[in-house]
Amino acid sequence: MSFAFDLDLLKTFAAVVDCGGFTKAAERVHLTQSTVSQQVKKLEQNIDSVLLLRDKSSGTVETTEAGERLLSYARRILATAEEASEAMRRPSAPRTVRLGVPEDFAGRRLIDLLSGFSAASPHIRLDTVSGWSTELRRQLDAGEIDLALIKREPGTGASLASWKEKLVWVKGAAGSLEADPVPLAVFPVGCIYRDRAIRAIEQSGRRWRIAYTSQGLMGVQAAVASGLGISLLPSDAVLPEHRQLGPNDGFEEQPLSELALVKGRASLSNEAKFLGRFLANSLG
Repeated sequence: MSFAFDLDLLKTFAAVVDCGGFTKAAERVHLTQSTVSQQVKKLEQNIDSVLLLRDKSSGTVETTEAGERLLSYARRILATAEEASEAMRRPSAPRTVRLGVPEDFAGRRLIDLLSGFSAASPHIRLDTVSGWSTELRRQLDAGEIDLALIKREPGTGASLASWKEKLVWVKGAAGSLEADPVPLAVFPVGCIYRDRAIRAIEQSGRRWRIAYTSQGLMGVQAAVASGLGISLLPSDAVLPEHRQLGPNDGFEEQPLSELALVKGRASLSNEAKFLGRFLANSLG
């Protein structure tokens, strides 16, 4: 046999037990005494068990064995129902926005930027992934991320915002420079800095070789500082352990590259639009 428990009936039953009688219980649940009595009787009928024994002379009640057993469950059921009701009254969970960032953008620069976003928008949960521009474009097209900051040649496509980026040649502060083939410390295939460096050296009539490859900016910076190779990096990635190279060293100044904020094919949520405006204002 199965029972369907009515929360109102369980609440009234628990009140009668707690108050020790029907009169005080009626005041607690804001019902008449006769209604309280009817509700307890209905509960007893529903489960086909006597729950309370009444002392007519004193007006008090005593739980039967069945009543004692049901009371334990009734309290848990009522507590769970109240917890669910409270959870549903709370504001909905933060909406998630997924942002892709370049590998060389991750780290301290990203932390500083996103800490400001967190303070300005605690109602938005931000998930970030890092990768090279080709992979971030694929994730945008697949709907896996909402927005992405990508490195690219200036003006090569639509964007929500864009910023010019100065690139500089760097080598280790100490040691001589191997002229031919030129040793390169670079990021993996698909990085605009790698492509620019190789193209520029080939245009100068020299050969090149890959001396070091790293997925992360810190790895390339360290390789350059230790003298493993030279690299083409954003000007804000140059370390004190680096020496910039110029035309007198055989390395011509490079055109500006671009950091662009782009979206996928799908329409942006209000939360993603808010993030886009924040990035445009902060990076600008």
